[in-house]
Amino acid sequence: MNSVANVANRMEKLIGSDRVQTTEASLQDFAICGRAPLAVLKPRSPGEVAEIVSFAVPEKLALVACGSRSKLELGMPPQRYDLALDMTGLRQMAHYDPGDLTVSVDAGMPLSELAIALAAEQQFLPLDVPCIAISTVGGAIASGIDSTLRQQYGTARDLLIGAEFVDGTGKQCKSGGRVVKNVTGYDLHKLLIGSLGTLGVITRLNFRTFPVPELRGAHVATFPVMEAALNYHASLLKSGLPFSNLELIDSEFSTLLVGFLNKTGGAGPSLAASGWHVCAFFEGSPVLIERIRRELRELSAQAQAAGSDTLDRLGTQSSEQMSGTLREAFNWLRSAAPNVALLRIVLPQITPGDVTELQQFARESPLRSALALRACNVAYLAVFAETENEQTNTALERVASGLFSRVETMKGSAALLHAPRWLKHRVDIWGKGREDFPLMQRVKQAFDPQNIFAPGRFVGGL
Repeated sequence: MNSVANVANRMEKLIGSDRVQTTEASLQDFAICGRAPLAVLKPRSPGEVAEIVSFAVPEKLALVACGSRSKLELGMPPQRYDLALDMTGLRQMAHYDPGDLTVSVDAGMPLSELAIALAAEQQFLPLDVPCIAISTVGGAIASGIDSTLRQQYGTARDLLIGAEFVDGTGKQCKSGGRVVKNVTGYDLHKLLIGSLGTLGVITRLNFRTFPVPELRGAHVATFPVMEAALNYHASLLKSGLPFSNLELIDSEFSTLLVGFLNKTGGAGPSLAASGWHVCAFFEGSPVLIERIRRELRELSAQAQAAGSDTLDRLGTQSSEQMSGTLREAFNWLRSAAPNVALLRIVLPQITPGDVTELQQFARESPLRSALALRACNVAYLAVFAETENEQTNTALERVASGLFSRVETMKGSAALLHAPRWLKHRVDIWGKGREDFPLMQRVKQAFDPQNIFAPGRFVGGL
């Protein structure tokens, strides 16, 4: 059995005493659902990461790679957790070719720092994820969290062209490359997306970048009933207009959104206290922006919207604040009540009947709920419990379990992104087991044969 003192002493010999932390405060900073490591290590190179892993394997020490820790609660608590790897010591830009629109960066580099470096060349990485002010590049990939710009630029799978990582034997591995048209080998790096650190320790990532758009704009249309809003939402998707993001939110979601904007000093739209709101975001040249504005005014009028507001009439800052607030929804939704269950739901298609069923079931309980529909048939449904007692806990568990069942009947999938610790142990946060689970087990075994990377944190105890 490894004691704290024993582990710390041996790690200090390996990487230096200044990069090993064992104080109670530092360990709690890296706790996952109440489970803290024996030590926090801060490697400064891929080689040191490989040394740590090579040391941990024969000692059977479980590791969890961490960045800013903004999304560390995703998934289940690890079954074993001995060492936290603070990857923020790896934060260099290894390679950047503005002409080729590619960049290679260390996993611990904050997205905000990367954005500044790319902006100097009038480029950006459209990985618009929650907690963007502090999120690291590696954390954004390992968490698999949605980018609000996926409608126009795609998901992380479309942006990531290569990766370097340390596998469960301590070997430094590479997949993909630094060029967009890379045809050598398998896209093993894509498996790291959303793996929650269970397959390897990401040390470096290669992305394709994009030119910064000249202008950005936003438009909000309000409808008294969901069917009209969903039909308008569908008409925008069929219009062929190049939206960077398109979201449909209910009244409870909009109330929380406006409240968050007010807290942060934002100058957002005057959203009605009732009804459904379709928020469209777009970017491009001045000519394209003006065309989209004109067509949105026409389409919202044809759909008989109760209200229509072009946010950029208030200035570019207003539309960017609105877009940023929607991006940060994961963050402020989970803190909107003492206990929150936040589900990410993916359906083959989203129909009025599906939305009605999900919303009505959530509202049958005494708990509040908020719903947002994002691109690619992705929905976010948050259920709020203002108190924690037997009655509200039972109601929250019933709603979460029931939503998983209903999504299954709709041939969709769901995941519980955020929940109280006790609820994670009562509800399968990943939903019903998938047919490809045996394949997932084989992948885990191939990458991490000794099961030392965040064991139990992912689907089915992987």
